[in-house]
Amino acid sequence: MPNGIVELALEASDLDSMVAFYQRLGLAVVGREPGRIWMSAGPAARLGIWSTGAKEHRDRGGMHVHFALGVSTDALDAAIRELDESGLDFKGPVTHDDGDRSIYVFDPEGNRVELWDVDEVND
Repeated sequence: MPNGIVELALEASDLDSMVAFYQRLGLAVVGREPGRIWMSAGPAARLGIWSTGAKEHRDRGGMHVHFALGVSTDALDAAIRELDESGLDFKGPVTHDDGDRSIYVFDPEGNRVELWDVDEVND
């Protein structure tokens, strides 16, 4: 049985704008290679920002996907303030039936990113 998703790679035409966007959401750069930047997305997960085109394993980063990052309630509130102050358009917070909340924002490449405080509410 898997322990969870440990890596997600997104394809980007502008690596720097993607990194700046995800840093605004609280992710930190943890590695760089030619055409790839890795960002911490939790204690055992990372987000890859990859340049366009196939890589050595004939794989590519995803495009126009939806994914959710688990955050604390405080981090969600901080992200709402940051996005409000920066003028970025987002949806939410949306309160789900079980009481946890999410916000939804598009990154510079059109991926739908959800920040979800599910871990704190459902503990």
